[in-house]
Amino acid sequence: MKASTPRLLEKYRKEIAPKLAKDLGLENINAVPKISKIILNSGFGNGIKDPKLQEAVVSTLTRISGQKPILTKSKKSISAFKIRSGMAIGAMVTLRGKRMYDFLDKLVNVALPRIRDFRGLSTSAFDKQGNYALGFKEHLAFPEIRSDEVEKIHGLEVIFSTTAKDPLAGKALLEALGFPFREGIEKTEEESKKLKKSDLKKKKE
Repeated sequence: MKASTPRLLEKYRKEIAPKLAKDLGLENINAVPKISKIILNSGFGNGIKDPKLQEAVVSTLTRISGQKPILTKSKKSISAFKIRSGMAIGAMVTLRGKRMYDFLDKLVNVALPRIRDFRGLSTSAFDKQGNYALGFKEHLAFPEIRSDEVEKIHGLEVIFSTTAKDPLAGKALLEALGFPFREGIEKTEEESKKLKKSDLKKKKE
């Protein structure tokens, strides 16, 4: 039986990609930016020797991603933190394809609206290539996690790797996918430069 196409992927192909091509001035539809993978990771932090916290982190990533995480290990020993080379210091999951789009859909429509006092996403977390990093102080926002079952609360980071060439294209892509950015509060580095150039031009005129 052929697996159904994720709703958000279908929307990207039929609506989002053609609109982005037009907005970004791209003639080749294959040049339109897209998300290539999503990485979820969580460090053990002070709980590096706490089996219950480590179990909670692995369980969280498994439940919210639908995929078993791998343990991330220290590459070198750090005596100040009592970390030995090869010691497990966190866990991570890399999502692609159907699971990636299913996670995206859930993130935008369920998890983010559940964050207490949520006022939109920061636009300052893009890198120069248009990739985006989103941090969660608590893992309770995801629908798979029941607060009455939680013994250990921990944070996690979600990294969106895109094929965009710069922050502006990356922001346009994520916005089109439904990411609720805080408008009028923050600007990406590229946007700030463009605004400064525009102001200087107006002053000269």
